[in-house]
Amino acid sequence: MSYTLRGRVDSRLLAALGPALAAAILALALHKWWPVEIAALMVGAGVALDILVYDRAFDYQPGWAALPLGALELGVVMALARITHVQAPVAEAILFFAGSWVLAQILGHAIYPWLRLSYADDGGELGRPGGSAAAVVAAVFLAAGGVAYATRPPTVTLSAGVHQGPLVIDREEILVGKPGAVVRGGIVIRADGVHVKNVTVIGGENGIDVESSRRVVLDGVRVLGSSMDGIHARFSAVKIRDCAITLGAPFAQGIDISYSMYDGMMSSVEGCDVSGGSEGIVTHSSMVMVMGNRVHGTSLRGITISEMSMGDVSENNVSGANGVGVYCGDHSECDITRNVVANTRSDHSGDLARVGVGIEANYYALARLEDNVLVGNGARTAAFAGSRFGTT
Repeated sequence: MSYTLRGRVDSRLLAALGPALAAAILALALHKWWPVEIAALMVGAGVALDILVYDRAFDYQPGWAALPLGALELGVVMALARITHVQAPVAEAILFFAGSWVLAQILGHAIYPWLRLSYADDGGELGRPGGSAAAVVAAVFLAAGGVAYATRPPTVTLSAGVHQGPLVIDREEILVGKPGAVVRGGIVIRADGVHVKNVTVIGGENGIDVESSRRVVLDGVRVLGSSMDGIHARFSAVKIRDCAITLGAPFAQGIDISYSMYDGMMSSVEGCDVSGGSEGIVTHSSMVMVMGNRVHGTSLRGITISEMSMGDVSENNVSGANGVGVYCGDHSECDITRNVVANTRSDHSGDLARVGVGIEANYYALARLEDNVLVGNGARTAAFAGSRFGTT
């Protein structure tokens, strides 16, 4: 079909009305706003591609092109969702996109030509209904945005100075620390949708303790001197970014994310600096992306993906670990790519699995390796007890 520019936009916006209404209803039912955010990204990305790419690239668009163009749009939408930090479950977001795409195809190939016999001759233009669609879609998104703004979680500002903890957060809220804001004794999170930003935590058994909570974001936090875990997450989905953790206790762990695999929850650790302790970043039975972190001076391992976890370990810098730099163990599956692992030391225990191994797979684990830089380690890689290495 030969679309005009207006025809492309008319057809897209009228087709977007159903997903926009469905997204608003889903958001109200789930008490989560990601459906509206995904729908808005779909419409925005689609209209932008219509104007900037499709109208210039296709004088004639065959029907079969809908599938590769749909895949392109899905990739763009998911990339934008990640860049804008949309808290959308990946599988549900893809399913929502797929349903919207199927509806658009049915409308474009069957319904529009039946309702408007000149649809093909007019290049997809829909006349007054097409013009009204933009206003209706905009009204739906504005109304949803207004409700989201009115029901947004409260923002609590933590003033500069020392605040005695443990500080317990048992409702959805945003906690923002002013420069110099310190909590002594830890922060405990027991609610979904909590966002903690720019707060320093000193002491406590666990610096920040997250239990059975989803959609938790820890942004720019600093943790000093906790005796067990700097950040301790159990049965939870957390996004941790740009944190700094310094440990002095010999058996402390920097970040421990465990036991969230069975609920299909995904967590991430990005851009953090973890120093000291036994293990820098460790997961058990969880799905975690560990990206762009710096881990140094640990006494047991640098980064550990273990106990049937699924981990993406990429672009990290691990240095000065004692025994093992990056570890994938106990039936876990790990994609280990583009990391720098340097100066891993032997612990002189006589254990061949702890002779300063840069990247290790142990006990029926699968570690897929690509483009890692291994420098100054006692051994570059090693696999034990039925484990194996592969390529991504």
